[in-house]
Formats: sequence, C-alpha cells, structure tokens
Amino acid sequence: MSVARTRSLRRQLLAGILLPLLLIVAFNTWSLYREALGALNTAYDRTLLASAKSLGEWLDIQGEGDAARLQANVPSAALEAFEADLRSRMAFRISTRQGLLLSGYDDLPMWHGEIPMQPPYAALVDFYDGAFRGEPVRMAVLLQPVASGSGRDVAVVQVAETLEIRHALARQILWDTLARQAALIALIAATVIAVVQLATRPVRRLSHELQGRPDDDLRPIAAPDAPRELQPLIAATNAHMRRHGEMAAQQKRFVRDASHQLRTPLAVLKAQVQSARRGDVPPAQALAEIEDTVDRATLLANQMLALAKVAQLRQQADASASAFDTIVRDVALELSPLIAERALDFSLQVEPLTLPAHEWMLRELTRNLLHNAVRHTPPGGPLCITLARVGDQARLTVADGGPGVEPDLAKRLFQPFRSGAGGSGFGLGLAICHEITQALGGSIQLLNRRQNGRIVGLDAIVTLPLS
Repeated sequence: MSVARTRSLRRQLLAGILLPLLLIVAFNTWSLYREALGALNTAYDRTLLASAKSLGEWLDIQGEGDAARLQANVPSAALEAFEADLRSRMAFRISTRQGLLLSGYDDLPMWHGEIPMQPPYAALVDFYDGAFRGEPVRMAVLLQPVASGSGRDVAVVQVAETLEIRHALARQILWDTLARQAALIALIAATVIAVVQLATRPVRRLSHELQGRPDDDLRPIAAPDAPRELQPLIAATNAHMRRHGEMAAQQKRFVRDASHQLRTPLAVLKAQVQSARRGDVPPAQALAEIEDTVDRATLLANQMLALAKVAQLRQQADASASAFDTIVRDVALELSPLIAERALDFSLQVEPLTLPAHEWMLRELTRNLLHNAVRHTPPGGPLCITLARVGDQARLTVADGGPGVEPDLAKRLFQPFRSGAGGSGFGLGLAICHEITQALGGSIQLLNRRQNGRIVGLDAIVTLPLS
C-alpha cells in the first residue's frame, strides 16, 4: 500500500513537462485560430468592399438644377457576383443619405452608423455585423460620391453576406490547427516518455540490483555509468552501508566477547558452589567468594546493558537540556564514600553549563570516568574534576594521580573488553564513555600528565558541544 501511494518520479516528470506544454499549446491554438479568423474576415470584407465599389460604378445623376436626382442603373450582369458562391447568399441596397431606396432589397436594414475616423481601406467604408431576414450577416457600407455635369451627391451602397462560408472555413481552420497541435503534442509526449524511461533506467537497475542482494550483503554499490545526479545518492548509500557494516561487525564482535566474558564468571561460580558442597573451604569463605563472583558478574551485566542503552538512546530524538554541572556534583557525592575510603585529595571545580543531552548519558559518562580515576589513584593521591566552558563547547576533565597509560594502549582502551595492565575491571567503562561522547557529537581522549619529565597522573578529557 505504501509503495502504491508513493509518488512516481516518472509521473512527476511527465506531468511537470506535459502540463505546461499543454497550456502553451492550448494558448497557441487559440491564438492561431483568432489570427486565422481575423485574416479570413479581412479577406471576405475586402470582397464585400469590392462588390460595393462595383455597384457604385453604376450610379449617376440625372436631371438639371433642383430636379437632379441620383439614379442607380444596375444591370443584371453586375449581379452575377452575388450568386457566384452557393454556400452563402448576398444582398445589396443602394439609397440616398436620407434613406430613399434607389436599387436593391428594400427590407435590408438602412445603415445609421458613422464612418470610422481611420477606415481600414482608402474609401469611406464601414463594416459591421447585422441581421437580414432572420439570419446573421456581415455588412459593408460604402459612401460613394457621384458627380456629373448636372450636379453631385453621395450614395449609400450596402452589401450584406450571410456567414455560412465564413463559419465553414473557420471550423476547417480550427480543426486543421487542432490536428496539427495534437500531432505535435503526441510527438512531444512520446519523446518525453522515451527520454524519461531512458533517464530512469539507472534507477531501476540499481533498484533491481539491491532487491536481488541477500540481507547481509553490504558491499558498496558499483555504478560508474550512473548519471551525475545520482552519484551523491549512491555515495551516501555506500557510506551508510559502510557504517552499517561496521556497526554489524562491532555488534558481532561484542556479542562474541560478551559471551566469552560471561562464561568465565559463571564457570567460576559453578566451581565455587561445587567446592562449597564438598566442604573444601569453610562455609563463610565459600559464601564470600560466591558473593564476589556474583558482584563481578552483576557489574559486567550492568555495563553491557549500559552499552545497549547508549545505542538505544542514540536512535531517539534530541533530548531536553540537562544541567551538566548539577550532574557532576551529584555523581561526585554518590562516589564520595569510595573517595573517602582511599583518603584521596579530592577537588571539584564546575561551571554552570546546560547541554542538549539525555541526563542518563551525562551521568553514566561522569560516573565511569570518576570511578576509573578513583580506582587507579593510589591512597592519598590527588583527584580533580573540572567542568568549564571553552568556546562553544563544554570540557570535562577528570585528572587522577595514577600511573598513566602507554600512548598505544590509550587508543585501544576505548574498545570493549580492553583494559590496562593490571586492570581489575572488564574493560567496558571507557568503551561506554566513548560511545556516549560519540552519540553526543563530542570527543574523549586520555593524556598523561607529566611533571619534571615523569608521569604523575592521567587526564581524561571529554569535549561536548553546547548546542
């Protein structure tokens, strides 16, 4: 269902190209039709004007003085032009300016308009639409001056033509224009479909390749012939698959190491129980050994669960802001019995800072670092915690008075189940700290602190962004 409702890139391209094209073609068709219709009307109006002029040639003035009158002697041969085309009918009327009929159809409506200031032709002519005997007609009116030796006057020559031939030709022009535009749209649509099919072929090929892979196949996508626009997506996909492969390999390694680490205390616990049953050691000693083994197994399980929780919180949305300085104080107070037990020279310097991070992450980070520092600092040695703002970052420094670490070993201590020489832990504390700092977009490093050329302690420095 989700695939069916997903937008198709092919349809979006077709719609984005063809819809504007259809609008342009529709406007172009309408424009061509209007222009063709205008040219058609101009041609037929010219014919009407020629007919009116031919009728004006048969006008004359007869009589002398006040008895001079306009006369129209139109022979039948001059009327043949009005019957040349059977698809339309023509009618004429010749009259004086006062409306007195001289020749033609008396029921043709008399013209009462005005000649335009700039007529389209070099004549006193006006064109307009009217009606004759219940049918729409196109009419041309010509004011024809008439002069003779006995006088002069102006005649009104009207020629009307029905619109059948004009409408028929207009429809023919419209259908021809639509046919050409439809053929053009079909050609463009076929071209667009072919181009889109060709352009999306690499996408379909990549999709088929990925669908055919096994679930554990995280090899990079090899598509050197893919379009340049797809290269960033392919590169991002390969980077994601590489990170996923690294995480999967790390998880497999962690599960393998965790199973090995858990097997050891369980085997020890079983051996201690069997020894207590046989009475090899006193009951009090046996219970103490069993309790110690259970405590170590519990610590290991808690640390493994902490690593799993970091991975879980890493997938969640941004957490609300947490007061880092308050968390550092609370953790120091929580571990104060251990600090007092070893009589450490403890100091705490914190600056009020708020971070956009989950409170559990900051608390677990501080607890592991401080617990490691307490364990590796000799009795009565120095231990200092500093929290300060450095630019747009928060810097937490846990400085102990221990023996320090070798530079090569410092890098490996952030890996699960890796501990320093003589370490009594499981090698998960610093791994948890590393995962937390990575999840928060920060960094962690271990630096030996030197004085007069010798190592006097180890500084665990954590840098986290404030925003």
